[in-house]
Amino acid sequence: MRALIQRVNKASVTVDGKLHNQIGKGLLIFLGIAHSDSDADAQYLARRCADLRIFEDDDGKMNLSVNDISGESLVISQFTLYADTRRGNRPSFTEAAPPVDAERLYNSFIKYLRQSMGTERVKEGIFRAMMDIRLVNNGPVTIMIESKSSN
Repeated sequence: MRALIQRVNKASVTVDGKLHNQIGKGLLIFLGIAHSDSDADAQYLARRCADLRIFEDDDGKMNLSVNDISGESLVISQFTLYADTRRGNRPSFTEAAPPVDAERLYNSFIKYLRQSMGTERVKEGIFRAMMDIRLVNNGPVTIMIESKSSN
């Protein structure tokens, strides 16, 4: 499982021209799920995202987590994080989990992230929907985290 995390001042997701969800300061998390991932990966990665210290403290050092700043998270499903571009010009997605399995683990990740951050501070996109994502990246800070089974 992979999470591409962007530290943001704000982010939103729009579906079919309608605002679906938005957050203020916090994390925009693009979540990719591989066919070999499990519920344990979702739990591990959610905890890592909530505890990742990428927000600045009073001394300007990245020393605070999204929880420390009472920030929010917006989680977007992103199977393209498992794109294999080693051959040819068209990406292969054979490592990505099938939609039924991916959706179950996406929902597990969100459940665990809500346990770590609080239900009201975790927002989500719509699984398998065509989404427009808007963000104001803070820093910019962009970090990739992988679950234990991906290492």
